[in-house]
Amino acid sequence: MQIILLEKIVNLGTLGDVVKVKDGYARNFLIPSGRARRATTKAIAEFEARRAEIEKAQADKHAAAQGLGDRLSGKTVTVSQKAGVDGRLFGSVTNADIAEGLKKAGYDVVKAQVRLPNGPLKIVGDHTVSVALHTDVVVDVTVTVVGEVA
Repeated sequence: MQIILLEKIVNLGTLGDVVKVKDGYARNFLIPSGRARRATTKAIAEFEARRAEIEKAQADKHAAAQGLGDRLSGKTVTVSQKAGVDGRLFGSVTNADIAEGLKKAGYDVVKAQVRLPNGPLKIVGDHTVSVALHTDVVVDVTVTVVGEVA
């Protein structure tokens, strides 16, 4: 299916590109989330008429993400979980736990933005995780996992 991208998408294209993707990806994810539109002649003409407005909105989103990224870069968030004497957690620290800790610290981050490259954190200590605030804005945050005695 041919679609017009309404924002930059990693490994796919930038704003305004007309790309061909699988039907399910377009129908079930890109179009409902507002990231793309079906590339009909009418839609292309309408996009070109509103291009400057859409580019300005995307630039504003990027600037807001960059500002949050500057404040968030290098910060440390502490998460406590029950742990055994050997330092292993009984559960794990997930991206939802980290996002909740960042929200308590006053940063507007949702769990989908927290990237855990090696999966959930399962041991006590300091861990570096990435927070993707925008496709172009990715910052590193240190997560300190503190063990509670069970």
